Amino acid sequence: MTFVLSNQFDREIAIRLIAAVTVFAAMALAEDAMPRRARSFARWARWPANLGIVAINNLAVRILLPITAIGAALTAEHRVSGLLNWVALPGAIALGIAVIALDLAIYLQHRVFHAIPLLWRIHRMHHADLDFDLTTGLRFHPVEIVISMLIKVGVVFAIGASATAVLVFEVILNGTSMFNHGNLELSEATDRWLRWVLVTPDMHRVHHSIVRRETNSNFGFNLPWWDYLMRTYCAQPAAGHLAMIIGTDQFRSSEELKLMPMLTQPLRGEVGGYPTWTNLLG
Repeated sequence: MTFVLSNQFDREIAIRLIAAVTVFAAMALAEDAMPRRARSFARWARWPANLGIVAINNLAVRILLPITAIGAALTAEHRVSGLLNWVALPGAIALGIAVIALDLAIYLQHRVFHAIPLLWRIHRMHHADLDFDLTTGLRFHPVEIVISMLIKVGVVFAIGASATAVLVFEVILNGTSMFNHGNLELSEATDRWLRWVLVTPDMHRVHHSIVRRETNSNFGFNLPWWDYLMRTYCAQPAAGHLAMIIGTDQFRSSEELKLMPMLTQPLRGEVGGYPTWTNLLG
């Protein structure tokens, strides 16, 4: 079983890497061709740290976690555990259910990271980016990535998602995270119709507003439905997309765009008024 998990992990890395590089290149070109906002900082000032954190995150998962979501899926299948392993469903339906369930889990996780002050300290590194482009969608603190993977492992075991479904979800999540953080201008009609099935850059940009009410809205990464159903949807920023201020009310120096300051942000400063459960640990 260990050999199977190792081989599966290597294949997962290869597939995810190819998909991520492809989406990254396409989005970088699209941002150059159709930018939504003028950059506040040059790419060279932000991208080294935003991409460097990706390497650290992958290393942290590989070293700290004995199993990933793919490994959990293979283990659940081997042990015939989890809801989808107890019922006979066509493969495509089971895959769709698993992907939607995992997307809901990520939405709920995202809300919890905004709710609890201790978790917000970790998550706010993502929000402290002073510009908004595809690399913002890759910029997460290693502690958050490890916690997120543990949550995904638990969800995979509970629902009995297949390894294929988990891989599909991970590829979609990574790709849509770069897409909906893109500095990309879509026509008003395209954005309006796309929002029925996918979180768009304009929709998610609201979530990166410095305004607290707007920060605590539009939590979805892939599917927009959860924000509609749970009343966390905000259609547009009050200041408009061109005038809105990106980031939080802390860490606004250009020095905070460097790797080491980014990593230490959870340990510095006050928690602020962003968390929705401000009476808990701060």
